[in-house]
Amino acid sequence: MKQTLGNLERQLFAYTQMRGLRTLKTGDLTNALSLSRDQEKKLFTRLSKARMIAQVRRGLYLIPPRLPLGGSWAPSEILALNTLISDSKGRYQICGPNTFNRYGYDEQVPNRIYAYNNRIYGDRVIGPVQLTFIKVADSRLGATEETTTADGEKGVYSSRVRTLLDAVYDWARFGSLPRAYEWIRADLKKRRVTARDLVQVTLRYGDVGSIRRIGYLLDLEGAEPSLLRKLERALRPTRSFIPWIPTKPKRGTTNRRWGIVDNVRI
Repeated sequence: MKQTLGNLERQLFAYTQMRGLRTLKTGDLTNALSLSRDQEKKLFTRLSKARMIAQVRRGLYLIPPRLPLGGSWAPSEILALNTLISDSKGRYQICGPNTFNRYGYDEQVPNRIYAYNNRIYGDRVIGPVQLTFIKVADSRLGATEETTTADGEKGVYSSRVRTLLDAVYDWARFGSLPRAYEWIRADLKKRRVTARDLVQVTLRYGDVGSIRRIGYLLDLEGAEPSLLRKLERALRPTRSFIPWIPTKPKRGTTNRRWGIVDNVRI
């Protein structure tokens, strides 16, 4: 770990602090500090390896607002996420395991950030921050809430009701069924969400499978017939059935209204 700063390192931090810059790109320092391309590249590499700045992507670096104490610095998860998404001119919302923990459904604290977004797909690493990006259509972004962190960054999270839908919709990615059914039942009972809100978000952001499964669940829970009819109208008649618990054999009682094989109530 780098403990002392050379002349070029001091110039870089002085330059960014004086101008209030949080990021630098390749080429920014060639004129500002009269560096060659090679000198600039080596400077960025030295500081990145010393963990005094963080590489966001090739050619883009996050700079701490002040000289890091103890010789190292790491961006917060939200700062890292916001910087990369802003650079790609996209939108995002934190989802999955992070929101399962945020709303108290799962006690496990994820070691990475999961984010639906409309620009990037796959895993990224920014300093110590691990990110998993799930690229979706613009139409699947929404039903969110914002939180401001201690360093002033605004994080965008899926709302509670959207998180419940995604636990059913994206069960294969998140491994969230059948647990999600109990989360929904508990939140309905405690009035943290309403059946009406769940229907609205399912119709807007769900797919056929999630509409069927949530419709069947709400039917079992005795939801208002008018709400169930809204979900029914979004479905086409079908002779195919999907399992209530996707990870179990497709054997059990069939429910024709929702096209569900209840492989729990055998």
